[in-house]
Amino acid sequence: MGRTATVTNDTMIGVDLAKSVFQLHAASATGQLLFRKKLSRSAFAKFAAEHPPATIVMEACGSAHYWARELAQYGHEVKLIPPQYVRPFVKRQKNDAADAEAIVIAAQRPEMRFVETKSAEQQCRAMLFRTRSRLVRQRTELTNMLRAFLYELGHVVPQGIHNLPRIANIVGDCDNDLPEIARMECHDLLEQIAAMTGRIATSDRRIKALAGQADIARRLQTMPGVGPLTALAVEAFAPPMESFDCGRDFAAWLGLVPKQHSSGGKERLGRVSKAGQSDIRQLLIMGAMSRLNWMGRKSIPGTSWLARMLARKPRMLVAIALANKMARTMWAMLANQEDYRPPATAIAA
Repeated sequence: MGRTATVTNDTMIGVDLAKSVFQLHAASATGQLLFRKKLSRSAFAKFAAEHPPATIVMEACGSAHYWARELAQYGHEVKLIPPQYVRPFVKRQKNDAADAEAIVIAAQRPEMRFVETKSAEQQCRAMLFRTRSRLVRQRTELTNMLRAFLYELGHVVPQGIHNLPRIANIVGDCDNDLPEIARMECHDLLEQIAAMTGRIATSDRRIKALAGQADIARRLQTMPGVGPLTALAVEAFAPPMESFDCGRDFAAWLGLVPKQHSSGGKERLGRVSKAGQSDIRQLLIMGAMSRLNWMGRKSIPGTSWLARMLARKPRMLVAIALANKMARTMWAMLANQEDYRPPATAIAA
């Protein structure tokens, strides 16, 4: 079992992670070098178990969350720092020793931001989400390849997975001018697409089951435009809502706020930054677009901000603004442990 000793802030150890060789750089609270070490994987685990509790900092890269959980069992305080925040502190040549030193220097900055450690359950949910995304992407690639083959032979098919029956009819029609070799290849592609569609359906069932078990995912699905996939993505990729001071911070973390080019006291806002978590951001924008399509212009109150935006802004821009509002509402729901309430009900309360 892990140590129960109190963590001290006298020593900060930066670790440059790798598959086999780990580079360590230890410094005091004043930045004085204590030691540099290069350890194997097994030696690093032994070092962490025997070293007095300290602050250990790593880049939030592959295996970082695993090691964060392991090191915490030995009483160490573990901090994960985004790699892009470490890069400016690397001096001249880039190597493992310089990276480990830069990790410590960056972590000692009082304004530095850190990444919350993910649990093993969160990482498993992320794996399920990533696997489904890969299958969808590969199915899209095969569908586009199939459309391109037919286009080269004079058969034009619009984009969209819903046009697969139309493609199947063209391939199965023996009376058209499709060469036999092309017909065989297209049949093979259709079989691959059908197999991937079945695997995607299996992933959807798993995601729906997981989203029904967790309280966070169940609560999020009470909001219009949020389904099991979006709810599971928030649970898998988002840190605890307590780490954000307000809903706007959560929206900014997702990359749903305007990118600033301000100077001289003059505020200049551009497109959304897209600097945050892309999976949740994309799903929220898709959910917002579906809400707009479902409501239509007639069912939106004329005095609402949504109606005013639709009257003077492009539909996609309005969907992004609605996604921003959905992100803020998500933060409020999870921070206050409440289900979704329609705006009119919330105002009346």
